[in-house]
Amino acid sequence: MWRRRVASLSSFISSSNSSFLSQEACRLNIWESLTKGIAQQAKGVIVPKEKTPFITFVLGGPGSGKGTQCIKIVETFGFKHLSAGDLLRREITSNSADGAMILNTIKEGKIVPSQVTVKLIQKEIESSDTDKILIDGFPRTEENRIAFERIIGVEPNVVLFFDCPEEEMVKRVLNRNQGRVDDNLETIRKRLKVFEALNLPVINYYSLKGKLYTINAVGTVDEIFDQVRPIFSAFERVAG
Repeated sequence: MWRRRVASLSSFISSSNSSFLSQEACRLNIWESLTKGIAQQAKGVIVPKEKTPFITFVLGGPGSGKGTQCIKIVETFGFKHLSAGDLLRREITSNSADGAMILNTIKEGKIVPSQVTVKLIQKEIESSDTDKILIDGFPRTEENRIAFERIIGVEPNVVLFFDCPEEEMVKRVLNRNQGRVDDNLETIRKRLKVFEALNLPVINYYSLKGKLYTINAVGTVDEIFDQVRPIFSAFERVAG
């Protein structure tokens, strides 16, 4: 079922991939400003923070391997990695008023309001020493997406979707043994159904916008990264 639903997006996905060169050109000015700032910082020049960050959303179901690929993107291209889940958990442990609210919301089985998560992301973007931002696992829903664009005031430059068969994701989550209470077969399948229902409309939206890059998430870590690397390398080549 997962593969059939994702296959329904194939026409959008192929269209977005075929427009790869035009996407590079459209974002040339953004990448030039980022690389210029990096060069100036290397020379000891104090550079005012860019008003518009270069933002990449990283999407994929549980067990799709997106977290591992985020690490490699950060190491290779110098992005700041933000995980929405990690930000929420950190806020909870901070004992702040927002942290208490987040904890109570989760305990009640409710979804943390989009504006709360987006404001945590916004705080990290504003305090970051780089304008290249990698946001992992967000937006999860159309509501998340709308709240992000309204509060942050920008759209992502790149949206990566790690496309992985359902059975492969189930196997990976069961094998990773991270001690999560929801890492069992029944709850994993429920999580995948939730992802499919809520996240695929977001994927569809960015495909239509020409911002989506679909990654075949089956293979070794390096084989998968071989698909990711050219996406970001292309911006550097155009800027150079």
